[in-house]
Amino acid sequence: MYTSTFTFLPGQYDDAFHALDQVIAEVARSIPGYLGEEAWENPATGLVCNVYYWESMDALQALMRHPSHVEAKQAQSRWLNGYQVVIAQVVGSYGDGRIAHPLAGQTVAPSRVPQRA
Repeated sequence: MYTSTFTFLPGQYDDAFHALDQVIAEVARSIPGYLGEEAWENPATGLVCNVYYWESMDALQALMRHPSHVEAKQAQSRWLNGYQVVIAQVVGSYGDGRIAHPLAGQTVAPSRVPQRA
């Protein structure tokens, strides 16, 4: 299982941004192996963070290779004041089941993850 975390500082959005963003969201959700996403905003810094969960690296790369995603990456400086992407392998996931989460109910046994006392 993998995550792709896209952290960015918003700039000026226009109609083209909103249309392309919608297409990319629909494409991501249609890819076999897409598990879900969540978004966070930090009011202190203005940063926005979107975390996408993927069953496999192949699923994640299907989005990265999609023409709409390539177009957005090439035009990002029109709409964003900076960004960072982190791709990570999920080594474990667990919770008490009381919050909605894209990985809730997934069996991802923590491996080499220190447990809290």
